[in-house]
Amino acid sequence: MVHVFKYKSYNYIYDSGSGSLHECDDKTYAYLAYNLGQAEKPDLTADEISGIEWDIAALKEQGLLFKEETAARPAKSNEVKALCIHICHDCNLRCRYCFADEGAYHSEREFMSEQTAKRAIDFLIENSGNRKVLEVDFFGGEPLMCLQTIKNVVYYAKEKAAAAGKKFLFTTTTNALLLNDDAIKFFNEEMENVVLSLDGRKEVHDAIRKTVNGKGSFDLVIDNIKKFVKSRGDRHYYVRGTYTAKNLDFSKDVLFLADNGFDSISMEPVVTDIEDLAIKEEHLPTILKEYENLCDEYLARYERGEGFNFFHFNVDLEGGPCLSKRVSACGAGNEYFSVAPNGDIYPCHQFVGDEKFKMGNVFDGAIDKNIRSVFAENCLFTREKCDKCFAKYICSGGCSANNYHFEGDMNKPYGVTCEMMKKRIECGMHVLARKRELKNK
Repeated sequence: MVHVFKYKSYNYIYDSGSGSLHECDDKTYAYLAYNLGQAEKPDLTADEISGIEWDIAALKEQGLLFKEETAARPAKSNEVKALCIHICHDCNLRCRYCFADEGAYHSEREFMSEQTAKRAIDFLIENSGNRKVLEVDFFGGEPLMCLQTIKNVVYYAKEKAAAAGKKFLFTTTTNALLLNDDAIKFFNEEMENVVLSLDGRKEVHDAIRKTVNGKGSFDLVIDNIKKFVKSRGDRHYYVRGTYTAKNLDFSKDVLFLADNGFDSISMEPVVTDIEDLAIKEEHLPTILKEYENLCDEYLARYERGEGFNFFHFNVDLEGGPCLSKRVSACGAGNEYFSVAPNGDIYPCHQFVGDEKFKMGNVFDGAIDKNIRSVFAENCLFTREKCDKCFAKYICSGGCSANNYHFEGDMNKPYGVTCEMMKKRIECGMHVLARKRELKNK
């Protein structure tokens, strides 16, 4: 399908069939918008219409406009490629919006034993088939409460991988409260990626991310994160924030993080039903405008040589995931699983603790075939609402867990998230076009 949109004074045409992005003048935009049913009939002369149609025909011939979309439904692999290991269901913070019940996952607080974690590694290798590169994310709760266990499991995994002709890539997500010199050294040696939680400005962070005694945690973590990022060199990391209804001016938090020397940033909308924090439909006009505010400043800084990486503006129309992968959507429950501290297996971290989605246990080795088949069949084409959406081949129909928790069905995309996603994609396309222009000057 063809999607035309404006960003300030710029006009864009995006063709989802080919993945092509074009800029156009006002008259071409008006002509296409009218023919796509998005606008009133423009006042154009016969010669102007003829010229526009000639240009459109030329792009069609090149396969860059009105290209037929794929209808091929991909067969998902049954080879497991990744595990999210819940090394502990406990946390040293009590963040109000935590989907994981402040680390406890609606159950007792517990740590994963080293034996269970190692068995999870064995399970991954045994079920990985011909995959050579495997991924493990140490998750919580707060993983650094179990640093020694993580170390032992990483060394064990590397030894087992070498014997099996495979390689592990490790990631850890941390609130940075326990990010000391020992943890920093280990992370820099062994972690492919590290995600550090920081919500932005002190007053924003402290209002939500509190310690167990109810005090703000900003002053306890900011220097740890700065020290880590300074030591990280060219290795991957993200400083990841969450915005809520309390800080709809979240662009200020992103820029605050950039001003503090963090050049790889993600700022996610909260996923919660807590009344005063939840993002609601009524907030969308403010949020969509805020993404534009951020986009404008993001590009201004890039042009000044002060650019940073903002995750949600990364739209790669040429070198991104292949079409088959984008249609397949998330690998949760099929190629990717989460393992709870007792070894129970779930489709992903957001389903952990929900007995309806318990798929087995690493000590048994078997995976529930019925649940797995549901996730294996789940893809972009099972989400009818996505059929006429321009963003479908980029967002892949959204998060299955969010869809399920908010709409009661993995195949019904959560509308509030859809609107934010579409705006971020349009901003990302604008960023892509403007960066190309600056490079070509």
